[in-house]
Amino acid sequence: MIKVNIISNRQNLKKFSIKSTNLIEKKINKINKRYKKYKNKDVFFTLLLSEDSEIKKLNNNFRKKNRTTDVLSFPFHEKKELHKKLVKDREIYLGDVIVNLNKIKGKMNFFLELDKLWIHGLVHLFGYDHKNNVDFMRMTRIEKKFLSYIK
Repeated sequence: MIKVNIISNRQNLKKFSIKSTNLIEKKINKINKRYKKYKNKDVFFTLLLSEDSEIKKLNNNFRKKNRTTDVLSFPFHEKKELHKKLVKDREIYLGDVIVNLNKIKGKMNFFLELDKLWIHGLVHLFGYDHKNNVDFMRMTRIEKKFLSYIK
């Protein structure tokens, strides 16, 4: 099963994060019911609900890009290592996803945009990337599959 630990550091996000935490956990449960790949495993990740200043600092510190972004992912394992761990280990920590709520604030469907971002980050934690067109298409297909599970 996929499991998430949701964190919000900012006081002005606390009220929002209680509602979003419940929604995201329900959506992960929906994914787990339909996506059986990890039914005998416990795969964990952390989701940090962030703002512009916090994600900009992380983007600069870890990617040397001094600008804000909508989502960051920090996989704990390389793709090959992750696949080995998925075969032999029952519990696997995938890594961290940071979502910038300022980038989606005011969007018509805020929660759909939030879902797209954390799912995009989660797919990165599973070892997928979008450095070329083939990888981009593969990653997009998986993201769409996960999004279809939570509708």
